[in-house]
Amino acid sequence: MTAVSAVVAGTGGEPAAVAPAERGATTIADRVIAKIASQAAREAVGTLPPGAAPPHASVTVRHDAARVRVHVELDYPGDIGGRCRQVRRRVVDRVRDLADMAVPEVAVQVERLHPAAALAAEQGRTR
Repeated sequence: MTAVSAVVAGTGGEPAAVAPAERGATTIADRVIAKIASQAAREAVGTLPPGAAPPHASVTVRHDAARVRVHVELDYPGDIGGRCRQVRRRVVDRVRDLADMAVPEVAVQVERLHPAAALAAEQGRTR
């Protein structure tokens, strides 16, 4: 193995400083952002109804901005719009905090509603 390093003339053999613009870039894979978004959606949804699949996300990243689509299953009756709003806020906050990436769009798709009557029947209660 050989190591190559630039030496600045007259500095006694110290490595040359590399300008910030020439140091390279850090890229974060779309699937990493999707995992962050999925976990954020799980945190926002809270306890899942029995038989519900955990939230999952798909992401498209372009120029430090992520467009996210989150698929969730929710219990019903409930404030579906409010729950979707919580998911959007949580996804935007977590992606911004963990990946330092803007999220101009979060589409929340409710895949399935789990009725409360089914939950009560599973627990042996009926109305």
